[in-house]
Amino acid sequence: MITSLGQMADSVRSAGRKHRIAVAWAQDPNTVGSLSRAVSEGFAEALMIGNKELILNTCRETGADPDRFTIIAAASEKEAAELAVSMTRAGEADIVMKGLVGTDKFLRAVMDKDKGLLPPKSVMSYVCAVEIPAYHKLLFITDTAVIPFPDLDQKVAMAEYALSMARRFGIAKPSLALIGASEKVSSHFPNTLDYSVMCKMAERGQISDCIMDGPVDLFLACDPASVRIKGVDTPLAGNADILLFPSLEACNPFYKGLMLFGGGELAGMICGTTKPVVLMSRSESELSKYYCVALACLMA
Repeated sequence: MITSLGQMADSVRSAGRKHRIAVAWAQDPNTVGSLSRAVSEGFAEALMIGNKELILNTCRETGADPDRFTIIAAASEKEAAELAVSMTRAGEADIVMKGLVGTDKFLRAVMDKDKGLLPPKSVMSYVCAVEIPAYHKLLFITDTAVIPFPDLDQKVAMAEYALSMARRFGIAKPSLALIGASEKVSSHFPNTLDYSVMCKMAERGQISDCIMDGPVDLFLACDPASVRIKGVDTPLAGNADILLFPSLEACNPFYKGLMLFGGGELAGMICGTTKPVVLMSRSESELSKYYCVALACLMA
């Protein structure tokens, strides 16, 4: 079983396969550094799309060897995003990755009905694996980046994507916590009604084999001592592998708090597309971007 992000990268390296990664607007230092490492470690080929002179300047500034990359000129963010997606759709790349391009331009290219990577009626969502010193294992979190207020069908898709990722890390029967403000179902919190339906679906096998409970708060999901103190009978037992949040507004600040104040590192990607899509904040560290690349290769 993979128990750390470093171990995940080791697993990808040991698989001996190179994945071609098309990077949109690839001239920022953290993107160049992360791809340079992935290429040097033998599991990636980088197609760096953007302002060629700026990419070369960034290579010089960071000490990266530009000969490790295939550099492809693009005149704008929009052109870079569209080219990266079209190359991936055509099979010239295995993974598409966001560089400095704005998220809206990047996702517009990914979601284009005729030229993008999102199948009709597919739910696009984001799952990340977070490593934090305060928790004893990796924690999978969804949705940090895509769906503002997921409905029931979208929550079910989010759960399936997260479960699939956790299993790729070797967790045979993941524990999934449906996060709320408390453990009580209430009409005042409509998400808790969805959670009740999802728990029944999991019980009947309509959601892949897992341990699921909700609504639960973070203490019941991740702290065994709190489970004992509260006296709540939950199969999660304070040992959740996956946290599913009711909204992007709840999930995004939570994961950023882990990064900023909790010393966390993450690996994340968009799920539901025909090819892996690597999307992260432009302020993410070089190490987190490297882990995102490794995760996409693991899931490809």
